[in-house]
Amino acid sequence: MSVSAILIEMVVFAVLFTAADLAAYRGDKKYTPAGIHNYPPDIQEEYFKTHERVDVSYKSKNVVLTKSLGILLFAAILFGCALLAGATTFWQGFAVAFGLMVWIGLYDTCFIDWVLFANLSMFRLEGTEHMDEAYHQKWFHLKGMLFPGLVFALIPAALVGFLVTLVR
Repeated sequence: MSVSAILIEMVVFAVLFTAADLAAYRGDKKYTPAGIHNYPPDIQEEYFKTHERVDVSYKSKNVVLTKSLGILLFAAILFGCALLAGATTFWQGFAVAFGLMVWIGLYDTCFIDWVLFANLSMFRLEGTEHMDEAYHQKWFHLKGMLFPGLVFALIPAALVGFLVTLVR
């Protein structure tokens, strides 16, 4: 497998992920149940004091649908990455996909969440603009990356490993 291909894929994946994240939080898109679901509970509670309460739990149809589509999209992207990196077995495909998911989880937590989310007004929900400390909760984002993030990463990684065995 090609390490240089994987390193290039890491950079491209981060750029695409950042673009997708920024697009997902433009305008009213952040006010969807799946968008609000990603905010710390104290921010959600403050927001719902002045806005209609919607189900933002993991059991919400909107959240389940969004997360499921995300898993399938990641699997498709990671499948291409595994093939470009030269994966030829289940475990090679799995390793490339899981490694890239861990990388994007770390990137999302340490840069998107801790830097952009915490400091850019575009991420602030209406009525929570004053909650600066709540937007800087590093532990909330780290916990989400570790669990369920790493557990969810196993799903597209396994799908990629399976797909690699089918085409190689």
